[in-house]
Amino acid sequence: MGTASSEQAEREPLLSPSSTETNDLPVYSRVYGRRWLVLTFFSLLGFLQGMVWNSWGPIQNSAIRAFGFNKSDIAVLVLWGPVGYIPWLLFMWLMDNKERGWTWVPFTLKSLTLDRFPPRASGRLIHGGQLLNGLAGPTVMSAGPLLSTTWFAPDQRATATAVATLVPYLGSAASFLLGPLLVPAPNDSMPTTARGASGGTPHDLFIRDRIQLLMYSEFGAVAVLFGAVLLYFPSRPPMPPSVAAASQRLSYRSSIIRLLSNGRFLMIAVAYAVPLGVVAGWSGVLDMILTPAKVSQVDAGWIGFWSIVGGCVFGVAMARFADSIRGMLKLILVLMLAGASLSATWFTLTCLTRLTHLPSTAATLYTSCILVGIFINSSVPMFFELFIETVYPVPEGITCGVVTFLGNLVMGLLLFFLTFSCTDLSWLNWCLTGSCLFSLMLILLFRESYDRLYLDVFVSA
Repeated sequence: MGTASSEQAEREPLLSPSSTETNDLPVYSRVYGRRWLVLTFFSLLGFLQGMVWNSWGPIQNSAIRAFGFNKSDIAVLVLWGPVGYIPWLLFMWLMDNKERGWTWVPFTLKSLTLDRFPPRASGRLIHGGQLLNGLAGPTVMSAGPLLSTTWFAPDQRATATAVATLVPYLGSAASFLLGPLLVPAPNDSMPTTARGASGGTPHDLFIRDRIQLLMYSEFGAVAVLFGAVLLYFPSRPPMPPSVAAASQRLSYRSSIIRLLSNGRFLMIAVAYAVPLGVVAGWSGVLDMILTPAKVSQVDAGWIGFWSIVGGCVFGVAMARFADSIRGMLKLILVLMLAGASLSATWFTLTCLTRLTHLPSTAATLYTSCILVGIFINSSVPMFFELFIETVYPVPEGITCGVVTFLGNLVMGLLLFFLTFSCTDLSWLNWCLTGSCLFSLMLILLFRESYDRLYLDVFVSA
């Protein structure tokens, strides 16, 4: 990345009837090698935002012991993610009108100084930090397709979108692994080096110290990356990579009106928002869901980790396939959602072993849960690309901002109900299964179109 050879990309003429009639299309396109550095920076920002958002779910038993939280508090900590989406219209406007780098500023404001405060004061700081981290969600979750269109050629767009949108899920996966490894479970034996009791048992104080170490590690990574973004993060390349990247887009107000009046867009927006919102809320409290099945905090973390990693790897592979064979987004989504529906049904019935008499073993729980994550998470970039193709020339940032807002709204409603019903969580599994089946039916009824692809393939020919 960044070498002289990588900058020497082939120029393709964009002369066409439309380009001779308007002045907003350039004569040449160019793909720059620095696009990979920009994609890397953005993906790492998404990785850290996802990791911070999911910090508390994998260690919820330890947090309950160290800070006096209850299960409702853990659900609220996850809920701050969708709450941060309330000013999403402002962030969408910034993405499409201002320098893109500044829209990540709220992400760096997370307060992490916990060890010198009593548990109640620390709890307030924790909730405030989670809210500030949630404010970065609209940009991190929505700007991937905008970045891919701005920097990448048409035959690399789906792949770049997949990387930019799925790496934040890897951050959530990393928290499933990092949290339980750094923070001991409450039933661990008390280490001999623990401090004397002052505001809690020695074991409680030791758990708080380990949580503090986790928080400082996250803060250090965020600070370093934020400094790098301030030093170098161009908003766009000197020359566009395609006709679509150079074409005029609708205004902000016209875009919102067109989106809300487009029945086909609303159909697939709901098909995206319902299962993704339910899965996000479900995975955020996965440890609580698996506890009745006698799955430990560490094992639940590994299940969540591999389900997200599998979805990211499979999603990038399918995006590369979609770049090679264009015009197949609907078929890919149908296959993914069918697999998700079957996997969610298997997991739900396995958890009801007293009624179904299905074997509830570690292998079946691992397999069914991981398959749910693979099929659902890998569908995200396919949905984003289909959204943009359906409503073009609406700007990518506004389109994806609307759908991710809807997804976070569904997740927020789910977690809101969870704060009132956190004793028996079997209903969450049924919500998961129903959401996958509902989305599958909507996609089967959807009539696809590829307006942006038509512009790049035929107009630039």
